[in-house]
Amino acid sequence: MPDIHKIAREIFEAQPFSQFLGAKLVSTGPTEAEIRIDITDNLKQQHGFVHGGVVSYLADNAITFAGGVALGGNALTSEYKINYVRPATGTHLIARAQAKSVGKRQAVCSAEIYAVQDGVEKICAIAQGTVVRSD
Repeated sequence: MPDIHKIAREIFEAQPFSQFLGAKLVSTGPTEAEIRIDITDNLKQQHGFVHGGVVSYLADNAITFAGGVALGGNALTSEYKINYVRPATGTHLIARAQAKSVGKRQAVCSAEIYAVQDGVEKICAIAQGTVVRSD
């Protein structure tokens, strides 16, 4: 049986966009994933908040990794929606995703994205999506 968590790390490290943003796959579990990204000035929009596209990237990728691990292999996001609940400011962002329902070919997942400042996490977005096997 393949080490799905090792495979997840290898896939993440092979993603040029994730590397460009400086994202890190912190952990994976049987049905979950956590991704972190440090907030830098080049990730902000004109008001000083993290750009919504960066927050959306975290939601999408965390959902896909949680679903992919739960499905046992490569996966793609089929669809997702995101609700921005507060501007993202602080030192870093954390996305935590879980597969809530897993079938043979798809998983329905949710993610919460937190902005962290001085060790305090504040939720800034909530997302839900469907992940499908890509093989």
